[in-house]
Amino acid sequence: MPEPTKKADETEAETAPPSEQNKPEENGNQPNQEEKESEIMIVILPSDGNVSEMTSSSEDEDDTSTAGGTNRSGERKDSVWSMGDGPQEEGDKQDNSQKSLLFVEKPKGGTISVGQNITFIGKVEAQDLLRKPTVKWFKGKWMDLASKVGKHLQLKETFERHTKMYTFEMQIIKAKENYAGNYRCEVTYKDKVDSCSFDLEVHETSSAPSIDIRSAFKRSGEGQEDAGELDFSGLLKRREVKQQEPEEPDVDVWEILKAASPNDYEKIAFQYGITDLRGMLKRLKRTRREEKKSAAFAKILDPAYQVDKGGRVRFSVELADPTVELKWYRNGQEIRPSGKYIFEHKGNERILFVNNCMLTDDARYHVTAGDEKCSTELFVREPPVIVTKGLEDTNAYIGDKIELSVEVSEDDANVKWFKNGVELPLDSKSRYKVKVEGKKHTLIIEEGTKADNATYSVMTTGGQSSCKLKVDLRPLKILHPLEDQTVRLGKELSLKCEISENVEGKWYKNGQLLQPSDRIKIHHKGRIHRLIVDKSLIEDDGEYMFVPDAYNVNIPCKVHIIDPPKIHLDGLGDGNTVTVVAGTKLRLEIPVSGEPTPKIMWSRGDKWLMDPAARIRADNYPDSSCLVIDSAERDDSGVYRIMLKNEAGEDTAHINIKVVDIPDPPAAPIVVDVGEDWCIMNWEPPAYDGGSPILGYYIERKKKQSSRWMRLNFDLIKETTFEPKKMIEGVAYEVRVFAVNAIGTSKPSEPSKPFVPLAVTSPPTCLAVDSVTDTTVTMKWRPPDQIGAAGLDGYVIEYCFEGTEEWIVANPELTDKTKFTITGLPTGSKIFVRVKAVNAAGASEPRMHPQPILVKEVIEPPKIRLPRHLKQTYVRRVGEAVNLVIPFQGRPRPKVSWKKNGAHVDKNQINIRNSENDTIIFIRKAERIHSGKYDMKVKVDNLVDKATIEIQIVDRPGPPQVVKIADVWGENVALEWEPPKDDGNANITGYTIQKADKKSMEWFTVIEHYHRTSATITELIIGNEYFFRIFAENMCGLSEDATRTMESAVIAKDGKVYKNPVYEDFNFNEPPMFTQPLVNTYAVSGYNTTLNCSVRGNPKPKITWMKNKIVIMNDPRYRMFGNQGVCTLELRKPSHFDGGTYTCKAVNSLGEAEVECKLEVRGGVSFFRLLLQGVPPHIIDSYMKACNPEEK
Repeated sequence: MPEPTKKADETEAETAPPSEQNKPEENGNQPNQEEKESEIMIVILPSDGNVSEMTSSSEDEDDTSTAGGTNRSGERKDSVWSMGDGPQEEGDKQDNSQKSLLFVEKPKGGTISVGQNITFIGKVEAQDLLRKPTVKWFKGKWMDLASKVGKHLQLKETFERHTKMYTFEMQIIKAKENYAGNYRCEVTYKDKVDSCSFDLEVHETSSAPSIDIRSAFKRSGEGQEDAGELDFSGLLKRREVKQQEPEEPDVDVWEILKAASPNDYEKIAFQYGITDLRGMLKRLKRTRREEKKSAAFAKILDPAYQVDKGGRVRFSVELADPTVELKWYRNGQEIRPSGKYIFEHKGNERILFVNNCMLTDDARYHVTAGDEKCSTELFVREPPVIVTKGLEDTNAYIGDKIELSVEVSEDDANVKWFKNGVELPLDSKSRYKVKVEGKKHTLIIEEGTKADNATYSVMTTGGQSSCKLKVDLRPLKILHPLEDQTVRLGKELSLKCEISENVEGKWYKNGQLLQPSDRIKIHHKGRIHRLIVDKSLIEDDGEYMFVPDAYNVNIPCKVHIIDPPKIHLDGLGDGNTVTVVAGTKLRLEIPVSGEPTPKIMWSRGDKWLMDPAARIRADNYPDSSCLVIDSAERDDSGVYRIMLKNEAGEDTAHINIKVVDIPDPPAAPIVVDVGEDWCIMNWEPPAYDGGSPILGYYIERKKKQSSRWMRLNFDLIKETTFEPKKMIEGVAYEVRVFAVNAIGTSKPSEPSKPFVPLAVTSPPTCLAVDSVTDTTVTMKWRPPDQIGAAGLDGYVIEYCFEGTEEWIVANPELTDKTKFTITGLPTGSKIFVRVKAVNAAGASEPRMHPQPILVKEVIEPPKIRLPRHLKQTYVRRVGEAVNLVIPFQGRPRPKVSWKKNGAHVDKNQINIRNSENDTIIFIRKAERIHSGKYDMKVKVDNLVDKATIEIQIVDRPGPPQVVKIADVWGENVALEWEPPKDDGNANITGYTIQKADKKSMEWFTVIEHYHRTSATITELIIGNEYFFRIFAENMCGLSEDATRTMESAVIAKDGKVYKNPVYEDFNFNEPPMFTQPLVNTYAVSGYNTTLNCSVRGNPKPKITWMKNKIVIMNDPRYRMFGNQGVCTLELRKPSHFDGGTYTCKAVNSLGEAEVECKLEVRGGVSFFRLLLQGVPPHIIDSYMKACNPEEK
């Protein structure tokens, strides 16, 4: 907190009576030439060009001087000289017009005593503000108090949400006399600025020395920490400290300025050290303006008064009218009678006594009488402070507490300290402290350094003194040296040394400077230095050294980091087990650690592995050890031990080595059951699984006469049973098994005993009751759908009575018929019937009649079930066979009779065969005479059912009747004819017309399927002569013969007769040539595939297909056909051994040609699905081989 004093130029803030403000200046309006020349102002503006701070608030407007005067608020911190007023005031008014009022409540001035506290409050409404406004507090005009916050000054900001009001407070704590003065609060929000000035008056509690008028105006720049105090820095800056000069005689500069010309003001100010010349000129100007005749005052105040600090001053005026009320003011505030201020009246004379004048009484005073006033200036002079005992040269050691003392003539005097001519900072953060004990002032340096070597000086208002300080190093002693240490890895490393001096130092490791980090901590407390390394590493091993700053001394030690040996088995599996495949090389690397490097030893059981050339050996390295087993064998499995040892300790670990191999082959499989194309086989797991669990089995089979085994499964079989399928019935087979573990596939087992797939037939079909009598039941059925290679030996018929479960065989011997009568049955009983088909493989599943059969004859009315296609005319061509089966029903067996066109059927022409449930009409070679209406009658006793069938036998029609040329014109010929006499027993559907040139007599069809009996032939060639013929057509085709025109039609032409050119016949013969070759193909096992190519040649070539250069003949698995030169070979359900090179050969009389391709057969649905998904075949091939590594 600064200690402000009331500036003399701040008296401009007084409040003048309104009448006097509005009254024009009588004598100041026409200044002389010299006064005009003095009204020149030189102002250095701030770098930001902000002029808003040059104006004061509206409350201070009444403080401005009269015409020619200048408001103090317009002064700048960096103004140099002011020779009067003028243009500046106009700019101030312009700035004031741009401001917006933000204050709701402005800070108000106050009066306190020394040591008391006071708070100034300003409020700003936030209703229309988007953010918090900016507030600054100033003392005087420009000294910002934000940087002075501390013990004696506090700034506070609060915001009340419910009222939306910002409150800004400035609190002065334990005020001092020099805190009195003018203060300003400035609020800024965007482009709005509001400012408010207020005064603080601090009453003194004790007397203070006075200063002369020159000292009063020797002030440092406003806004600095020492504003209002003596300006010593200007005297000492950039020059050497001078010896104290004898005091100058007291000179009244005020009188000198009043009597001097304005041109001499700067010279006088420079001569007498006046820095605040502008303030003096303002006060001088006011005193000059106020020297005018007054109607209220007979005698006015003197222009200025001067008094020593602690003295008494007397102000006196005489009134022209003693009845006029008179008031005294100090800096615009009315003075009340007190012990300090005493009023006296002597006639018309009015007297004001100010007792015990202090520096705060240095101000502007004025007295008002009615509407008039007169003013004066009071200057309080403080006696100079001199140095009674100067500084002495001092020698000290680095780190010592250094004290430089001086004595002055006054207690608690203001003393400035300098180092090499530069003022020392004495704030709380400075290493320099000043101790004041009455008249004795002591500069204290807590810990001296080399940088403190300098010339120190002290200056007061009346004298100065200087001395030289020399700071040297103190002789260094090592009280406790560093000690060599051995530290375990990961533990804390702590080095400590103690020296005789409290100096900084540096730590080195192997000559490299150590810097503090998260792991490395460097501590220095007094004379003790510590180096702490957390979680020491191997790299921390080395030589360490501490070197004190400024001393050519080093303190060394050695640090040795040790680490107990440790085996790192993190990479091994559960139980530290390592698996190796038999026959491969094992190189097991085990990371180890330890400092110093440990000794490594391996053992198996009681045997140490010491031979470096053995098949099982150990290779050791500083950070690892490798166990090497060349070509691992089953006997190498076991527990191996590794042991580490060094001076820090030892470590041991056990590692289980497991050697795995392919499993032993399983035992020979046993076929327990066979079927049509399948069998069921079982086997036992292998005796030794190779040290790895069995993952599954592969099964292969082959024909007994063949040596080629075929894989049956591409996915592993988990169980020990399997059902091979798709075998050829009646062929002997053998099967064998492979065991598979994670290492690979075992050798094959021994083949099973040969077996032949034979299957029983499927059950008989269509089992039905044919007839029932009182003692018999006749059953009929159809053969099984599937009979198989074992054939069909016969049938077994069984029955059981309803309510029993005993099946009785009706035929002791097999019957090969599909109808059987069960005899000897009791009348009225109910039986169930079933039939079995029997062959070499055994009896099939029975086919059972679904309902019980009642043994009792039943009369069933006859009913003809005429097929749908016979309900309309049945049409057949001449020469075709007619075979009509017409079922019927009825019990007992119905009688069937036939009639044709009402007469009995001639059995010599038509064969009729009747059975119990159907009748058949059969004509081996139909003729047109067989056409007609056939009536069928079925009769059971008196019950009859009838049906009628129409049969139409058709043939090709005869030719049309007479064909004649009706007319010939231009290129057209009109033909007419009559329908044929014989229509072939079918409707004529059309005619075909052909023409022939008389010269060539080659017939060409002109019109087909023509329905009329007249036609016009167009676009004939002029000059040619044509014959025409016509065929009749019905549903059987064209007539065998055609009817030709008897006469020819000549197409006449005009002019020259055209002669047809003669052309030679073109030879179309050529040898065979393939226009589209065969392409390499991938086939999927079990799915039909085709090979295609195209060939041309004349005469038509003969096509021959070959596989691996062997002609394919009479093989049911291949089908060859060709169409329009496209040759196709179809392979039905190919297998792997159908792959190979296929060749297509074409031969005719002119030569031969052949093309070939390669066919690869891939198995499994997976291959087919991948192929459909667009995966290239070579990628599928790689994938299948990876999935089945044993497949060759």
